[in-house]
Amino acid sequence: MLLAVDIGNTNMEFGIFERNQLKASFRLATHHDVTSDELGLSIRQFFLIHGIDLSTLEDVLISSVVPQVIYSVKNAMRKYLGIEPMIVQENFNINIVNRYDNPAEVGADRLVNAYAGFKKYGGGIVVVDFGTATNFDVIDRDGAYLGGVLYPGVKISMDALAQKASKLPKVEIETPKKVIGTNTIMSLQAGIVYGYTGVVIHIIEMLQKELGYRPKVIATGGLARVIGKQTDAFDVIDRSLTLDGLCMIYQDYKTSK
Repeated sequence: MLLAVDIGNTNMEFGIFERNQLKASFRLATHHDVTSDELGLSIRQFFLIHGIDLSTLEDVLISSVVPQVIYSVKNAMRKYLGIEPMIVQENFNINIVNRYDNPAEVGADRLVNAYAGFKKYGGGIVVVDFGTATNFDVIDRDGAYLGGVLYPGVKISMDALAQKASKLPKVEIETPKKVIGTNTIMSLQAGIVYGYTGVVIHIIEMLQKELGYRPKVIATGGLARVIGKQTDAFDVIDRSLTLDGLCMIYQDYKTSK
């Protein structure tokens, strides 16, 4: 059994895999000052709630874009699970051709998504990951990672607006009943949902024009379904893409040993 961990700037997502099947998953907020004890107890509690025997856990594989918390996460795995975790791009690399100008600049999450997208859906794809930033990652027909687009995430945009405009409140990010908002909350929701949808559609159209063909577009991340309801630009919404990618990377690693 594998525990896959995706550490993002906003959330840490944990997935428990038996062979290549995701049995359960959960999220914790990413805090730079989190302790290994807090993490370890939360993880053990999750295993307990779902009736999963910790003794069946073989390995832990971590993908992280937050260096400040990796020490606490690794220590939690050692102390509370008795396992030395493996780190993507530290213990081993992802088996994908990386055509970025400086390949080391590409975040592990982007490469994991690219690898998973190619494995699950073939080449000629764009993966749109709605996280702290919204990443548009392009994988060519041969499975090579070409690069992509980084855009401020939905939540960052809302938080910045509330911070800079003192009279505007923070609101839940959900689809309003109509575009013309008749109160401040509806107006903000219309702007963020419909405006963000327009940005996503336009970027996908520009990527398609530059590629010279229509790629298959895979959406993942927390707000993929919210934006996906507003457009037919996505061919697939795959919420577990990153965790699945970590499991695939692990299976390849085990096969190669």
